[in-house]
Amino acid sequence: MTTTDPSPAATTARPSLRVARERFLSGRPLPQGVPEEVAAAWRRARFFGVPHDLEESVACPPLAGESTLLGAARPVLDRIVPALGVGGSLLVLTDERLRVLWTAGSAPGFGACTGLSEQEVGHNSAALALRTRSRAEVHGPEHFLDRWQDVSAVSVPVLGPESGQVLGTLTVASRLCTAGPPHPQAAFAEATVAAVETELRARAGRGERALLDAYMRAARGPDRAVAALDGRNRLVSDAAQRLLTPEVLGVLERTAADARHRDVTGVVRLPEGAGCTARVTPVRLDGRTIGIVAALEPLDDPAPAAPASPPPVTLTGSSIPWRHAVGRAVELVRSGDPLLLTGERGTGKSALARELFGPDPVQVADAARDAGLDQALSAWQPDRRLLLRHAERLAQAGVAALNSLLDQHPDTRLLVTYTPGAPAGPCLQRLLDKLSARSVTLPPLRERTEDIRELLPALTPRPAPGQPPLTWTLDALRALEAYPWPGNVTELAHVVRALAEHRRASGPVRRAELPDAVREGPAARPLSPMEHAERAAILEALRRHGGNKARTAVALGIGRATLYRKLREYRR
Repeated sequence: MTTTDPSPAATTARPSLRVARERFLSGRPLPQGVPEEVAAAWRRARFFGVPHDLEESVACPPLAGESTLLGAARPVLDRIVPALGVGGSLLVLTDERLRVLWTAGSAPGFGACTGLSEQEVGHNSAALALRTRSRAEVHGPEHFLDRWQDVSAVSVPVLGPESGQVLGTLTVASRLCTAGPPHPQAAFAEATVAAVETELRARAGRGERALLDAYMRAARGPDRAVAALDGRNRLVSDAAQRLLTPEVLGVLERTAADARHRDVTGVVRLPEGAGCTARVTPVRLDGRTIGIVAALEPLDDPAPAAPASPPPVTLTGSSIPWRHAVGRAVELVRSGDPLLLTGERGTGKSALARELFGPDPVQVADAARDAGLDQALSAWQPDRRLLLRHAERLAQAGVAALNSLLDQHPDTRLLVTYTPGAPAGPCLQRLLDKLSARSVTLPPLRERTEDIRELLPALTPRPAPGQPPLTWTLDALRALEAYPWPGNVTELAHVVRALAEHRRASGPVRRAELPDAVREGPAARPLSPMEHAERAAILEALRRHGGNKARTAVALGIGRATLYRKLREYRR
């Protein structure tokens, strides 16, 4: 369950929006008073080439295999479908890519549909809920498609029980609500999502126990090299740790993902020079595959491999969200087109940008220091790559100068970093819309906590001669992995550096040495659905305001002392 903001249509009469949409489609200037969010959504639809008169799509065959989300949601949805009433309402469940997994009921103009991404159907509440991670509503002419002009829809994101990642969305669509927002079935949609998330939490615990049991059975005996993976959790024995390379681990992760859709039993083909073989056995729960156990065997007399240097900090991490983001960024930067890196502060956007550009000379423009880009662009040479940092700080003159540069030099190798926060102005929003098709969002550290143990040695300063390297107790590592890290990798680096430089104790770092906020740990008691919703709203507000608790309290309409008290309560 999440909080909601009023729909832009709440302050704009629908007849004027209908007129504005007609003017937009005919290429005429928009009238005054059109919400910028709605206008930007229409522009994105036009950029993606979505036809406004798109006919209802032909239903595609169902996705191979049943997803974890659908498996947990189906019992809940089957129970609540009768509450939709007879006619006039449609219930739609999508996955994290807005592919339709399940539908029930009917709504005018909302017939068979295979996906709800903006690239397919333009502006809609499911895409908005996915982007904002909160309840979203889109009414009538806010939609881009002709056939949805008399439809009102409310969507709620479904969040993972532990990672907090968006697993999909639930949408209720109905006839146009003449009274405007909130949608009359908004509470129904949120209650349904709360029930689905409760079922996901229950199933997540069973899945982890099944994976652990399979690992323990396979790891019996001395020096057994065994790894168990399900795409989110990873259990690796000490013997397997010595055999696993990043390349082998990547193959096993992909095999674990494939196991949900096809049989992967047997020997897996590993990269040349892996030095071992891997025999895979699926892990099943309730008749479906949830992960794999891989038994590793070293090859006889493997060829000696040259010692590999550790990757840069910016590329450290083997979690699926991080590898996906970095891989996508590498793929896009090779094309030579401009690239937009977005994400919370401290996620490593600028550092990754420098890695992507490689050793070639780079001109750096920092809008935080030069909002108009006067100094940076005057010194820029057309054959040099351009890195624009802090695009959210650009002044209108800076945006105009950058657009002019791109018009004059369309082949410019440009990489832009942007930290979402305050609403972007019209000029900046147009620039972001232009780059949106070639953008990559770096995941926050709380969504890839399994990378923390890999990041720690990379972030630790080199010890003085004669001094041992910094190590950590298991209790301290668990505290680091439980903390939400609103400042992301930058905040973790500050904590590690401070401990390395100022601690007086010897031996591994203990939990008691960590900062208060990190040491307190997560909530130990089970939270009620209301507390889960409140906690999610607080963490999302902290993310939007860069971890600043004073601004977060103001945005939530509560006192700072109340915010601190609630955060402490959730960690008890």
